[in-house]
Amino acid sequence: MASRKEPETKPVVRKAEFVPFTEAPEATGHQNLDLILDLSLRVTVELGRTTMSVREVLSLGPGSVFQLDRLAGEQVDILINDRIIAKGEVVVVDENFGVRITDIIAPNKRIGERE
Repeated sequence: MASRKEPETKPVVRKAEFVPFTEAPEATGHQNLDLILDLSLRVTVELGRTTMSVREVLSLGPGSVFQLDRLAGEQVDILINDRIIAKGEVVVVDENFGVRITDIIAPNKRIGERE
């Protein structure tokens, strides 16, 4: 019995038709900024660092003093989510400690900076 071949059909190709936009959406930076204004960020002020052995840490108690890698009066680092974004100086405001920002780190220097 001879098999009968079905005629080959060619795919139908049509030109795409796009509906024009009635209004172009306004792309304002202010609108985008509003989306993130209420996000919480962790702000840390770092006075300095040191390295200690477990023995030294266990020997710490009330009144213990240890040395940091910064001098008294030197600027402190201001970190946002573990990235240094500024330098500042410690101030006292109504018997509370605060930090006055003295220098903002340039964005190109902040990229990739993590300790």
